[in-house]
Amino acid sequence: MLHRLSPAVMEINPAIVESSVVLAVVLCVHLAVWNQHSWCCIALFIQAFYVQHKWDRLLKSGGAVFQFRPSANSGIVPASMVLPLLGLALREKCSASGNVYFERFSMVMTITGMMLALFLSLIALGITRPLPTNTCVIAGIAASAIVYTTKQTLTVSEVIEVLEVLLIFVYLSLIVLYLLPRCFTPGEALLIVGGISFIVNQLIKRSLNLAEVKGDPVNYLLPVVVLGSLLLGMIFALLFCFMESETWVSSLFFHIMTAVLGLGILLPWLALFIGRHPIMWLIDFLTLNDKRLCLLGYWVFLAVGATCVVLQQNYQRQSGSKKHQASTVVRKYFHLIVVATYVPGLIYDRQLLHVASVGCLAVFLFLEYVRYFRIQPLGQLLRQLLTLFLDERDSGPLILTHIYLLMGMSLPVWLFPGPCAPKGVLPGAGGLVPYAGVLAVGIGDTMASVFGSTMGEIRWPGTKKTMEGTATSVFAQIIAVALFLIFDGNINLNSTYSWIVGSITLVAMLEAYTSQIDNLLLPLYLFILLLL
Repeated sequence: MLHRLSPAVMEINPAIVESSVVLAVVLCVHLAVWNQHSWCCIALFIQAFYVQHKWDRLLKSGGAVFQFRPSANSGIVPASMVLPLLGLALREKCSASGNVYFERFSMVMTITGMMLALFLSLIALGITRPLPTNTCVIAGIAASAIVYTTKQTLTVSEVIEVLEVLLIFVYLSLIVLYLLPRCFTPGEALLIVGGISFIVNQLIKRSLNLAEVKGDPVNYLLPVVVLGSLLLGMIFALLFCFMESETWVSSLFFHIMTAVLGLGILLPWLALFIGRHPIMWLIDFLTLNDKRLCLLGYWVFLAVGATCVVLQQNYQRQSGSKKHQASTVVRKYFHLIVVATYVPGLIYDRQLLHVASVGCLAVFLFLEYVRYFRIQPLGQLLRQLLTLFLDERDSGPLILTHIYLLMGMSLPVWLFPGPCAPKGVLPGAGGLVPYAGVLAVGIGDTMASVFGSTMGEIRWPGTKKTMEGTATSVFAQIIAVALFLIFDGNINLNSTYSWIVGSITLVAMLEAYTSQIDNLLLPLYLFILLLL
């Protein structure tokens, strides 16, 4: 009997299990929030589930308009739900704290995420032949419910804001997917380009209303860095279509224009938000006390250690008789280094960690531009050093794995609803919200990969991931939570242990079955669950 059942078990579609895990998260949020928008999230999930099947067919047949990342499904379901669920969870916390401004902001985020997902669904249905009638009906019903809810809950100015983000997303998607083929799946493009579009629109909105600008200056660093990196990449991607980028003249021009953009545009722009010169503010911020200087020194030491690992692995490749490629265990060294970087920052100085992680993002993006465009004198060297650490997800012209790792660890820190946490800490499971990246990626994903690849024998049906790896991931995260309770006195779980274990288990199952960039998805879904 078991022998007859095994072929059926092996035919389980990983995308179905992935969608089931996402549905469980959607229902958790719905039960916690229970309003019009949470019902719309259920409708959005249903239509995304049907549309994902159409996208997967288009990718297999080669009928998609752009070249997407191979060896992965479309990822529409998990990506479509991130922004709406994130907005719902943030709104619930801001409503409880009485912060009306951020409550409305979270509502706009929810509707924006729904509209972006509907737009991507519309593209899939428009290019599918023959026209899928049933899916069109389901998508039409979901869209009608979302549009009606938008009309009932948003003001005219908020609706215009949603449309602005949608417009930016349309043009930015065309540019990014054309210039960077095979770098993203449709779901990853929705998540990354949608997030960038939302950030850019918020920055423009605040720039036009400087009188209303308020809040911590730290929160304006990320939008300025994102916009600056976007402008730099787009300008030179178009410019180097007409000139050679490897020459010293082109490289000199690249460095000069980068300095002009940074010193002449971005710093004055940032000064408008901060109210003083950004460099002087940064010096005062970094030297505020001895604890910050010690943390900075410790992080520099870890950065030197990570550089030594890269150089040592490249030396092995050069001295070996055959082509050497970094193993999964070696790549996970960097996860452990990042955990050692983030945990002290989360415990002792989260503001400093926020600023340092944004600075690292700027440096990583700049170095990736230098590598991609072969800018002298480091471009070719970076190509040689980083090629060793490529995996199957780096199938396009960009190497993004290390940037995804940094973002996955940093997103819970960047997204933490500080204005909705009067004492800087959320009660219950919310106290672990800033640690979502450390738990899901730094510890969970690392343990699952290392133990699964070395000792795992029983595989989850339909995937290469092992049950031993998933079980080790859950167990390691629970131990980490216990350690955080000991060393971080601000965390008070208030008997929410079962919710925490359930959230960790759900995200571990998502890690086992998703073919998307887990460094981005896992922290965001754990962040949403812990925020409830």
